[in-house]
Amino acid sequence: MTGQMHRKYVRIILLTIAISACSLFTGCLSCNTKQNPEQLREKTAEATAELKQDAKAVAQGVREGWSRNNPLDINKASREQLTSLPGLTPERADHVIEQRPYNDAHELVTRHVISEAEYDRIRDRITARK
Repeated sequence: MTGQMHRKYVRIILLTIAISACSLFTGCLSCNTKQNPEQLREKTAEATAELKQDAKAVAQGVREGWSRNNPLDINKASREQLTSLPGLTPERADHVIEQRPYNDAHELVTRHVISEAEYDRIRDRITARK
């Protein structure tokens, strides 16, 4: 799956969620037409918050699925991409970036950037391309 296809897939999912939420919201409005504006605002805020959480969960699931199929290149990954790896803090991500380039992913351990245990958790999700 290419990056462009991945972005398109995420957009489709988010659009589907938004349409579903709007449909649900519209259906609720037709059930009780005597709501005052304050109640309506409150329900809208609740629906928006729920939609936001659902969209984040979907995006995270897509991101995790993407990273399982395509190992992250530690020589090119951004700080945000590196921190998406299990157990990698922003400080560790900065250290990974500072120590570039790597000939192979295990150099993260040999250069004392991360521990062997940390490496074992992410080894299947990373690569070092030149």
